[in-house]
Amino acid sequence: MTRMIGEQLLMRIFIGEGDRYEHKPLYEALVELFRKEGFAGATVLRGVCGFGANRVYHTQKLLDLSADLPLVVEVVDSQEKINAIMPRIDAMMDGGMITLEKATVIRYSHAVKVD
Repeated sequence: MTRMIGEQLLMRIFIGEGDRYEHKPLYEALVELFRKEGFAGATVLRGVCGFGANRVYHTQKLLDLSADLPLVVEVVDSQEKINAIMPRIDAMMDGGMITLEKATVIRYSHAVKVD
């Protein structure tokens, strides 16, 4: 395992729940890509409401099961790794937004199995 303590890059990818890539949910395709490429980890967060560039308001209603809620895929890794994969991410997305910011990692570890 690579230690990631110190300054890293946080990438947030803002997409919709209904966005797809090659017949699967885009968020799943992105997480699979990050895992395959050896990223430290990825998390998908589901928003309760929001809107994007098209100004369409998306919200979860009790009876509305197809709300296309906003999702945020978060990844923290080195700037080099994120820069290298950016063209592949861009090719997978039809819309959405990507932001980058510096993040200071103060702890990064994996779970230790206890027998």
